[in-house]
Amino acid sequence: VCSTWGNNNFKTFDGDIYQFPGICEYNFASDCRESYKEFSVHIQRALNSNNHPEIQYILLTIKDFTVYLRPKLAVVDGRIVKTPYYSSGVLIESNDIYTKVYAKLGLVLIWNQEDALMVELDSKFNNHTCGLCGDYNGVPIYNEFINGIASYNSITYGNLQKISKPNAKCEDPDETQPLPSCNEHRDECERLLTSSAFADCWLRLNLETYIQACMQDKCSCNRNEDSFCLCSTISEYSRQCSHAGGHPGEWRTQYFC
Repeated sequence: VCSTWGNNNFKTFDGDIYQFPGICEYNFASDCRESYKEFSVHIQRALNSNNHPEIQYILLTIKDFTVYLRPKLAVVDGRIVKTPYYSSGVLIESNDIYTKVYAKLGLVLIWNQEDALMVELDSKFNNHTCGLCGDYNGVPIYNEFINGIASYNSITYGNLQKISKPNAKCEDPDETQPLPSCNEHRDECERLLTSSAFADCWLRLNLETYIQACMQDKCSCNRNEDSFCLCSTISEYSRQCSHAGGHPGEWRTQYFC
């Protein structure tokens, strides 16, 4: 499973978590074999009225079939369609909370119509993908952030996934800014993610990666403690836990998230 959520967090198929604040169109995950590419998923983010990143649209191509998704809108091969919609081995479902796409070739895409997108692929695509989700070779870091003798930071890696469009008006994020360590937020993030509501999740997911993402969220929010900042990674942890077969308890309260 590869996902992106909240404050520009990404988790690759191989489990690396990083932040990339780009607002161009990017290759999220694609079949990158030379001969015949079976699918590609492109995304574009923008800042909403609260200055939080949201996914504006998703462009999914399956063989010769194109699906363009916006919140509450699905366009297939240039035509607006009503959901549920089924054609050519692709099923699109949507409600007020989620848009889901199932493709027979071995792809499931789930989008909350806001900040969070999750793509699950059949293992036949192992070692065949490229994009922000990485190469799905089962090895963290390698071939994404370390390639031969070259090593990339997350911003350089993200910028490499940009789809070049002649009329695009978007700046590449600056690759020279060092990423903060954010260690002062560790205790709070650990406390939130190890609360008893998530007892059924601890053995199903790599807790440390979500603690790291939560710490980065806290850093990049610069004391702007609105719910988006703190809740988006906890929501993602809860979603991924459910997806892995777990049953997270009720963690939201009247005063929190």
